[in-house]
Parts: sequence; C-alpha cells; structure tokens
Amino acid sequence: MTKFLSTLGLCRRAGKLIYGFDPVCDEIKSEKSKVCGVALAKDISEKTLKEITFICEKYNVRLFKSDADMDEIRSVLGKRTGIIAILDEGLFGSLTMLK
Repeated sequence: MTKFLSTLGLCRRAGKLIYGFDPVCDEIKSEKSKVCGVALAKDISEKTLKEITFICEKYNVRLFKSDADMDEIRSVLGKRTGIIAILDEGLFGSLTMLK
C-alpha cells in the first residue's frame, strides 16, 4: 500500500490528478477529457461507488479500487478524498500494477 501512496504522491507532484467526486465527474464528461483511469479509496460509500461506477462505464473509463483509505490518501494529497482521476496513462498503469 505504501507503494500506491508514493506513486499517488508522484502523480500529484506531476500535476496529473483531479480529485473529488464532482471535479472527477466533470472531467470525465468533458469533450476533451484526459482521464486515463479513476482510483478509489477502499472506504468510499456504496452510493458513491455505484454512481462513479455508472459514470466510468458510460464513458469507458477504467476503475481501480486501492487498498488505501481516505485518511491515508489525505496524508499524501492534503485533502480527504475517495475518488481520484489520473491524467497520465503511464502513471495510471504504475498504480494498477502495484496491487
């Protein structure tokens, strides 16, 4: 899990993240969306999981459920969030291969 968080920190420093439900959904729905995939915290609510899964399936965006909870993600991003859009294919691949 620490590798996931350190890679997430790398994504943040590279400016390749959008986080929070509404900003992520807005970016996915935009015509010029650069979202390569969405990472989820392990403790997001069932309602949020259902909604983000629906949007990702509708717009053909890959989902990745991490082993990190929202408080651990806050320690890296500085904001407690459960939904993170990754805007770089290579970085998203790095995140998903760590599991």
